[in-house]
Amino acid sequence: MFEIFLKTLPFFALIGLGYGAGRTRFFTEEATAYLTKFVFYFALSAMLFRFSANLSMAEIFNPRLAAAYLWGTAFAYGVAMAVAFWRGASVEIAAIEAQCAAIGNTGFLGVPMLALLLRQEAIGPIILVLAIDLIVFSSMLVILVVGSREGSMSPKIFRTVGVGLLKNPMIVSITLGLIVSGLSLPIPVPANEFLSILGAAATPGALFAIGASLASKSAERIEIAGWLSFCKLVLHPLFVAAGAYLFFPVDPYLAAVVVSAAALPVAGNVFILAQHYGVAPQRVSASILISTALSIFTVSAVIAWVTAY
Repeated sequence: MFEIFLKTLPFFALIGLGYGAGRTRFFTEEATAYLTKFVFYFALSAMLFRFSANLSMAEIFNPRLAAAYLWGTAFAYGVAMAVAFWRGASVEIAAIEAQCAAIGNTGFLGVPMLALLLRQEAIGPIILVLAIDLIVFSSMLVILVVGSREGSMSPKIFRTVGVGLLKNPMIVSITLGLIVSGLSLPIPVPANEFLSILGAAATPGALFAIGASLASKSAERIEIAGWLSFCKLVLHPLFVAAGAYLFFPVDPYLAAVVVSAAALPVAGNVFILAQHYGVAPQRVSASILISTALSIFTVSAVIAWVTAY
Protein backbone atom coordinates (compact mmCIF):
# COMPACT_ATOMS: atom_id res chain seq x y z
CA MET A 1 0.00 0.00 0.00
CA PHE A 2 2.84 2.41 0.83
CA GLU A 3 4.25 1.96 -2.67
CA ILE A 4 0.84 2.79 -4.20
CA PHE A 5 0.53 5.77 -1.86
CA LEU A 6 3.88 7.12 -3.11
CA LYS A 7 2.68 6.73 -6.71
CA THR A 8 -0.57 8.62 -6.04
CA LEU A 9 1.18 11.31 -3.98
CA PRO A 10 2.33 13.44 -6.97
CA PHE A 11 -1.28 13.65 -8.20
CA PHE A 12 -2.55 14.83 -4.83
CA ALA A 13 0.47 17.13 -4.50
CA LEU A 14 -0.74 18.90 -7.66
CA ILE A 15 -4.18 19.22 -6.07
CA GLY A 16 -2.49 20.63 -2.94
CA LEU A 17 -0.52 23.11 -5.07
CA GLY A 18 -3.75 24.32 -6.65
CA TYR A 19 -5.41 24.55 -3.24
CA GLY A 20 -2.53 26.70 -1.95
CA ALA A 21 -2.73 28.98 -4.98
CA GLY A 22 -6.47 29.39 -4.49
CA ARG A 23 -6.26 29.81 -0.74
CA THR A 24 -3.67 32.59 -0.99
CA ARG A 25 -5.72 34.23 -3.75
CA PHE A 26 -2.73 33.93 -6.12
CA PHE A 27 -5.32 32.13 -8.23
CA THR A 28 -8.64 33.92 -7.93
CA GLU A 29 -12.01 32.19 -8.33
CA GLU A 30 -12.31 33.80 -11.76
CA ALA A 31 -8.90 32.44 -12.79
CA THR A 32 -9.89 28.99 -11.51
CA ALA A 33 -13.13 29.11 -13.49
CA TYR A 34 -11.24 29.89 -16.70
CA LEU A 35 -8.64 27.17 -16.05
CA THR A 36 -11.45 24.67 -15.42
CA LYS A 37 -13.13 25.74 -18.65
CA PHE A 38 -9.88 25.25 -20.58
CA VAL A 39 -9.39 21.76 -19.16
CA PHE A 40 -13.04 20.75 -19.57
CA TYR A 41 -13.59 22.01 -23.12
CA PHE A 42 -10.12 21.66 -24.63
CA ALA A 43 -7.43 19.60 -22.85
CA LEU A 44 -9.57 16.81 -21.36
CA SER A 45 -11.73 16.64 -24.48
CA ALA A 46 -8.60 16.24 -26.64
CA MET A 47 -7.34 13.47 -24.34
CA LEU A 48 -10.67 11.61 -24.38
CA PHE A 49 -11.05 11.96 -28.16
CA ARG A 50 -7.54 10.63 -28.74
CA PHE A 51 -8.07 7.72 -26.35
CA SER A 52 -11.45 6.83 -27.88
CA ALA A 53 -10.21 7.13 -31.45
CA ASN A 54 -7.57 4.49 -30.71
CA LEU A 55 -9.99 2.05 -29.05
CA SER A 56 -12.69 -0.17 -30.47
CA MET A 57 -16.20 -0.27 -29.01
CA ALA A 58 -15.44 -3.80 -27.76
CA GLU A 59 -12.49 -2.46 -25.73
CA ILE A 60 -14.77 0.07 -24.02
CA PHE A 61 -18.16 -1.60 -23.72
CA ASN A 62 -18.11 -4.84 -21.75
CA PRO A 63 -21.72 -5.80 -20.82
CA ARG A 64 -20.78 -7.68 -17.63
CA LEU A 65 -18.44 -4.91 -16.50
CA ALA A 66 -21.13 -2.30 -17.20
CA ALA A 67 -23.66 -4.37 -15.23
CA ALA A 68 -21.25 -4.75 -12.30
CA TYR A 69 -20.55 -1.00 -12.14
CA LEU A 70 -24.21 -0.10 -12.65
CA TRP A 71 -25.28 -2.47 -9.87
CA GLY A 72 -22.75 -1.15 -7.36
CA THR A 73 -23.35 2.50 -8.21
CA ALA A 74 -27.14 2.13 -8.15
CA PHE A 75 -26.91 0.41 -4.75
CA ALA A 76 -24.78 3.24 -3.32
CA TYR A 77 -27.22 5.73 -4.87
CA GLY A 78 -30.16 3.91 -3.29
CA VAL A 79 -28.57 3.70 0.17
CA ALA A 80 -27.86 7.44 0.21
CA MET A 81 -31.39 8.26 -0.95
CA ALA A 82 -32.93 5.91 1.63
CA VAL A 83 -30.97 7.53 4.48
CA ALA A 84 -31.92 11.01 3.21
CA PHE A 85 -35.61 10.06 3.13
CA TRP A 86 -35.28 8.54 6.62
CA ARG A 87 -34.05 11.96 7.81
CA GLY A 88 -37.11 13.55 6.20
CA ALA A 89 -35.28 15.17 3.26
CA SER A 90 -37.10 16.19 0.07
CA VAL A 91 -36.69 14.35 -3.23
CA GLU A 92 -34.32 17.06 -4.51
CA ILE A 93 -32.08 16.87 -1.43
CA ALA A 94 -32.11 13.06 -1.49
CA ALA A 95 -31.16 13.06 -5.18
CA ILE A 96 -28.23 15.45 -4.76
CA GLU A 97 -26.95 13.52 -1.73
CA ALA A 98 -27.19 10.29 -3.72
CA GLN A 99 -25.17 11.95 -6.45
CA CYS A 100 -22.45 12.77 -3.90
CA ALA A 101 -22.44 9.16 -2.68
CA ALA A 102 -22.13 7.56 -6.10
CA ILE A 103 -20.47 9.87 -8.65
CA GLY A 104 -16.68 10.18 -8.49
CA ASN A 105 -14.25 12.61 -10.07
CA THR A 106 -13.54 10.25 -12.96
CA GLY A 107 -13.04 12.93 -15.61
CA PHE A 108 -10.59 15.27 -13.89
CA LEU A 109 -8.87 12.80 -11.53
CA GLY A 110 -9.65 9.26 -12.65
CA VAL A 111 -8.73 9.45 -16.32
CA PRO A 112 -5.21 10.88 -15.84
CA MET A 113 -4.33 9.10 -12.58
CA LEU A 114 -5.71 5.59 -13.16
CA ALA A 115 -4.44 5.47 -16.75
CA LEU A 116 -0.91 5.96 -15.40
CA LEU A 117 -1.21 3.82 -12.26
CA LEU A 118 -3.06 0.87 -13.83
CA ARG A 119 -1.52 0.97 -17.35
CA GLN A 120 -3.01 2.14 -20.63
CA GLU A 121 -5.31 -0.92 -20.77
CA ALA A 122 -7.36 0.79 -18.04
CA ILE A 123 -8.49 3.54 -20.42
CA GLY A 124 -11.38 1.54 -21.93
CA PRO A 125 -13.01 0.65 -18.58
CA ILE A 126 -12.44 4.20 -17.28
CA ILE A 127 -14.25 5.66 -20.29
CA LEU A 128 -17.07 3.16 -19.69
CA VAL A 129 -17.38 4.34 -16.06
CA LEU A 130 -17.33 7.97 -17.14
CA ALA A 131 -20.03 7.36 -19.76
CA ILE A 132 -22.29 5.55 -17.28
CA ASP A 133 -21.88 8.34 -14.71
CA LEU A 134 -22.68 11.07 -17.23
CA ILE A 135 -25.43 9.37 -19.21
CA VAL A 136 -27.24 7.37 -16.53
CA PHE A 137 -26.75 9.01 -13.15
CA SER A 138 -26.37 12.68 -14.08
CA SER A 139 -29.55 12.26 -16.15
CA MET A 140 -31.19 10.61 -13.14
CA LEU A 141 -30.51 13.71 -11.03
CA VAL A 142 -32.09 16.03 -13.60
CA ILE A 143 -35.14 13.75 -13.92
CA LEU A 144 -35.63 13.49 -10.14
CA VAL A 145 -35.14 17.20 -9.40
CA VAL A 146 -37.14 18.61 -12.31
CA GLY A 147 -39.81 15.89 -12.06
CA SER A 148 -40.23 16.54 -8.33
CA ARG A 149 -40.65 20.27 -8.89
CA GLU A 150 -43.09 19.90 -11.77
CA GLY A 151 -44.98 17.05 -10.13
CA SER A 152 -44.88 14.83 -13.21
CA MET A 153 -42.62 13.40 -15.90
CA SER A 154 -43.08 15.53 -19.00
CA PRO A 155 -41.32 15.37 -22.40
CA LYS A 156 -39.65 18.64 -21.43
CA ILE A 157 -37.58 16.83 -18.77
CA PHE A 158 -36.18 14.33 -21.28
CA ARG A 159 -35.51 17.14 -23.76
CA THR A 160 -33.51 18.91 -21.03
CA VAL A 161 -31.55 15.72 -20.35
CA GLY A 162 -30.84 15.18 -24.06
CA VAL A 163 -29.66 18.75 -24.63
CA GLY A 164 -27.45 18.53 -21.54
CA LEU A 165 -25.77 15.39 -22.86
CA LEU A 166 -25.25 16.91 -26.31
CA LYS A 167 -23.61 19.97 -24.72
CA ASN A 168 -21.24 17.92 -22.55
CA PRO A 169 -17.79 18.01 -24.22
CA MET A 170 -16.72 14.74 -22.58
CA ILE A 171 -19.67 12.86 -24.11
CA VAL A 172 -19.14 14.58 -27.47
CA SER A 173 -15.39 13.86 -27.57
CA ILE A 174 -15.85 10.19 -26.62
CA THR A 175 -18.60 9.76 -29.24
CA LEU A 176 -16.59 11.43 -32.00
CA GLY A 177 -13.53 9.35 -31.08
CA LEU A 178 -15.54 6.12 -31.30
CA ILE A 179 -16.94 7.18 -34.69
CA VAL A 180 -13.40 7.75 -35.97
CA SER A 181 -12.37 4.38 -34.56
CA GLY A 182 -15.44 2.57 -35.90
CA LEU A 183 -14.94 3.95 -39.42
CA SER A 184 -11.18 3.18 -39.21
CA LEU A 185 -10.43 6.76 -40.20
CA PRO A 186 -6.72 7.58 -39.99
CA ILE A 187 -5.69 10.57 -37.88
CA PRO A 188 -3.04 12.62 -39.72
CA VAL A 189 0.29 12.81 -37.89
CA PRO A 190 0.12 16.62 -37.29
CA ALA A 191 -3.44 16.25 -35.92
CA ASN A 192 -2.40 13.38 -33.68
CA GLU A 193 0.56 15.38 -32.34
CA PHE A 194 -1.72 18.38 -31.77
CA LEU A 195 -4.16 16.22 -29.77
CA SER A 196 -1.28 14.67 -27.84
CA ILE A 197 0.18 18.05 -26.84
CA LEU A 198 -3.21 19.52 -25.93
CA GLY A 199 -4.29 16.37 -24.09
CA ALA A 200 -1.06 16.34 -22.08
CA ALA A 201 -2.22 19.59 -20.44
CA ALA A 202 -5.27 17.78 -19.02
CA THR A 203 -3.48 15.99 -16.18
CA PRO A 204 -1.68 18.92 -14.48
CA GLY A 205 -4.41 21.38 -15.45
CA ALA A 206 -7.25 19.26 -14.10
CA LEU A 207 -5.51 18.43 -10.82
CA PHE A 208 -4.48 22.05 -10.24
CA ALA A 209 -8.04 23.18 -11.03
CA ILE A 210 -9.47 20.67 -8.53
CA GLY A 211 -7.25 22.07 -5.78
CA ALA A 212 -7.90 25.71 -6.65
CA SER A 213 -11.65 25.12 -6.68
CA LEU A 214 -11.48 23.39 -3.28
CA ALA A 215 -10.06 26.59 -1.79
CA SER A 216 -13.43 28.28 -2.27
CA LYS A 217 -15.46 25.37 -0.86
CA SER A 218 -17.16 25.85 2.50
CA ALA A 219 -18.05 23.26 5.14
CA GLU A 220 -21.75 23.03 6.02
CA ARG A 221 -23.66 20.18 7.68
CA ILE A 222 -20.37 18.39 8.44
CA GLU A 223 -22.09 15.29 9.78
CA ILE A 224 -24.02 14.79 6.52
CA ALA A 225 -20.96 15.61 4.39
CA GLY A 226 -18.97 13.10 6.44
CA TRP A 227 -21.61 10.42 5.86
CA LEU A 228 -21.68 11.13 2.11
CA SER A 229 -17.88 11.00 1.97
CA PHE A 230 -18.00 7.61 3.71
CA CYS A 231 -20.53 6.41 1.14
CA LYS A 232 -18.35 7.60 -1.74
CA LEU A 233 -14.95 6.45 -0.51
CA VAL A 234 -15.93 3.21 1.25
CA LEU A 235 -19.43 1.97 0.40
CA HIS A 236 -19.37 2.76 -3.31
CA PRO A 237 -16.15 0.80 -4.06
CA LEU A 238 -17.37 -2.05 -1.83
CA PHE A 239 -20.67 -2.31 -3.70
CA VAL A 240 -18.94 -2.13 -7.10
CA ALA A 241 -16.47 -4.80 -5.90
CA ALA A 242 -19.44 -7.02 -4.98
CA GLY A 243 -20.81 -6.51 -8.48
CA ALA A 244 -17.50 -7.12 -10.28
CA TYR A 245 -16.26 -10.05 -8.18
CA LEU A 246 -19.49 -11.79 -7.06
CA PHE A 247 -22.66 -10.97 -8.99
CA PHE A 248 -21.25 -10.23 -12.47
CA PRO A 249 -17.72 -11.71 -12.29
CA VAL A 250 -15.29 -10.18 -14.76
CA ASP A 251 -11.56 -10.38 -15.41
CA PRO A 252 -9.73 -9.38 -12.16
CA TYR A 253 -7.86 -6.59 -13.94
CA LEU A 254 -11.09 -5.03 -15.27
CA ALA A 255 -12.65 -5.40 -11.83
CA ALA A 256 -9.65 -3.64 -10.27
CA VAL A 257 -10.05 -0.68 -12.64
CA VAL A 258 -13.76 -0.08 -12.00
CA VAL A 259 -13.42 -0.55 -8.22
CA SER A 260 -10.52 1.94 -8.21
CA ALA A 261 -12.66 4.38 -10.21
CA ALA A 262 -15.49 3.91 -7.70
CA ALA A 263 -13.09 4.87 -4.88
CA LEU A 264 -12.53 8.38 -6.28
CA PRO A 265 -13.83 11.39 -4.31
CA VAL A 266 -17.05 13.27 -5.09
CA ALA A 267 -17.08 14.80 -8.57
CA GLY A 268 -16.88 18.56 -8.98
CA ASN A 269 -19.73 18.60 -11.50
CA VAL A 270 -22.12 17.55 -8.70
CA PHE A 271 -21.53 20.99 -7.17
CA ILE A 272 -22.23 22.64 -10.54
CA LEU A 273 -25.56 20.79 -10.76
CA ALA A 274 -26.40 21.57 -7.13
CA GLN A 275 -25.69 25.25 -7.71
CA HIS A 276 -27.64 25.28 -10.99
CA TYR A 277 -30.78 23.81 -9.39
CA GLY A 278 -30.30 25.54 -6.01
CA VAL A 279 -30.20 22.26 -4.07
CA ALA A 280 -27.86 22.22 -1.03
CA PRO A 281 -24.72 23.53 -2.79
CA GLN A 282 -22.89 24.09 0.53
CA ARG A 283 -23.52 20.49 1.56
CA VAL A 284 -22.14 19.24 -1.75
CA SER A 285 -19.21 21.64 -1.40
CA ALA A 286 -18.33 20.19 2.01
CA SER A 287 -18.65 16.62 0.67
CA ILE A 288 -16.22 17.38 -2.16
CA LEU A 289 -13.76 19.00 0.26
CA ILE A 290 -13.86 16.20 2.85
CA SER A 291 -13.87 13.30 0.38
CA THR A 292 -10.98 14.75 -1.63
CA ALA A 293 -8.87 15.27 1.50
CA LEU A 294 -9.54 11.74 2.78
CA SER A 295 -9.06 10.15 -0.63
CA ILE A 296 -5.32 10.80 -0.39
CA PHE A 297 -5.26 7.73 1.86
CA THR A 298 -8.39 5.78 0.88
CA VAL A 299 -7.72 5.67 -2.88
CA SER A 300 -4.24 4.23 -2.24
CA ALA A 301 -5.73 1.61 0.09
CA VAL A 302 -8.39 0.55 -2.45
CA ILE A 303 -5.94 0.36 -5.35
CA ALA A 304 -3.52 -1.68 -3.23
CA TRP A 305 -6.40 -4.00 -2.24
CA VAL A 306 -7.75 -4.65 -5.73
CA THR A 307 -4.34 -4.99 -7.43
CA ALA A 308 -3.34 -7.62 -4.87
CA TYR A 309 -5.74 -10.11 -6.52
